[in-house]
Amino acid sequence: MKKIFLLAVFSVTLGLSLAIRVYAEPLDWKRLHGEADAKSIQQAQEEAAYVPSASALYVLGLVYLNAHRDNDAGKAFERMRALLPESFEAQWGLAEVWRRQHDLDNAEPVLEGLVEKNPDFAPAFISLAYIRYTRMDFKECVRLAYRVVGMGKEKVDTSNYTRAYLLVAGGKGMLAHYGGPVAKIANGTAVLPYLKKAQNLQPDSPAVLFGLGSFYFLAPGVDGGDKKKAQSYLEMAVEKDPRFADAYVRLAQLYKINGDQARYEESIKKVKEIDPQNALFLDMENKECKFICISLER
Repeated sequence: MKKIFLLAVFSVTLGLSLAIRVYAEPLDWKRLHGEADAKSIQQAQEEAAYVPSASALYVLGLVYLNAHRDNDAGKAFERMRALLPESFEAQWGLAEVWRRQHDLDNAEPVLEGLVEKNPDFAPAFISLAYIRYTRMDFKECVRLAYRVVGMGKEKVDTSNYTRAYLLVAGGKGMLAHYGGPVAKIANGTAVLPYLKKAQNLQPDSPAVLFGLGSFYFLAPGVDGGDKKKAQSYLEMAVEKDPRFADAYVRLAQLYKINGDQARYEESIKKVKEIDPQNALFLDMENKECKFICISLER
């Protein structure tokens, strides 16, 4: 009887110890982002099922995001928030899901609060920078991305640090497009160097390949534009990530210019299957060309 009592006490003590640990220990988000980039969905699912800790659920949500399984990511972050109601990482995860689902009005205020309260949490700055880009606030997009660059790569996971360089490049490209002669020179000449910085960090990243492909597609020939290079990079991007909607849109525009109607239609079909509300796709379909669509300008 005494042994049973002691065992019961030990079990309760262990349970309380684990509960306190779950609620008290801050997450090492940088390490967890790196882990998620190296894990398969099956690995992340098994680990979260075996020990459904906040860390395991966070990694599971990140792995789902990498696979474009946004609904599943949202469920993982909700479970994580149930364990850690005050977790800013869980709040970010849900806001990032909303952003990817084009619910910017809900995502934006959450992210604004996160960057104010957690000035060292790079993922929130990156998500908010993407929203600012979509809303065509390119100066703010660049400013937020610079904040992440300024944190230093020793304090940011590799993927988000790479995204920061890509957002600086993308934002400056749009500032050059819409600016006067001085802005075109100041911003336009900075685009490729920042893309190269991103390439040095993650040369095989679909996002990097997309950034380079977009540059070579959109830049004038005198500034380094090269349609063959563009096609090569964009095709590599969708080969590595078959659900990369933005890359399919740029490829569709490129195929249209080349007179390849069949591949143009195939790319458009892919976008409609993957993400019919994609901002770049709607921009082209509605003939607004806010984000530049060369196939409609020629």
